[in-house]
Amino acid sequence: MKLEHFALNVEDPQAMTEWYVAHLGLKVVKQQKEAPFMTFLADDSGRIMIEVYRNPANEVPPYRTMNPLLVHLAFVSENPDNDRYRLLQAGASLESDQKLEDGSHLVMLRDPWGLAVQLCKRGTPMLKAKEEENQKSSVH
Repeated sequence: MKLEHFALNVEDPQAMTEWYVAHLGLKVVKQQKEAPFMTFLADDSGRIMIEVYRNPANEVPPYRTMNPLLVHLAFVSENPDNDRYRLLQAGASLESDQKLEDGSHLVMLRDPWGLAVQLCKRGTPMLKAKEEENQKSSVH
């Protein structure tokens, strides 16, 4: 099975969508223009999505006070230092910046609504590159 999306009940899905598109490169796949403003956002591979919405049927988690280890969105970053600076300028806040022994560089931020966002540059990449995926599919 493939993961289709991960859903988040958030306080302002419309503003969050605009910020994630402008600053994290996500693309709107489907969007509801009225409450609950359900929006599906895809990464640049077009294979991984998050859904943001404001559904009053349940509470919005207190993202601002939650430990980032409870829930965070992790993005591959080729240059975490540059991306950290750029996102801080766009309203994010810094939680931590770690350089690990395996060569990984992990930066934990919070978006303007308090949701934890991690920038990951792994010493050894864990996701397959698009080219590797394309080669595999053309061999079969």
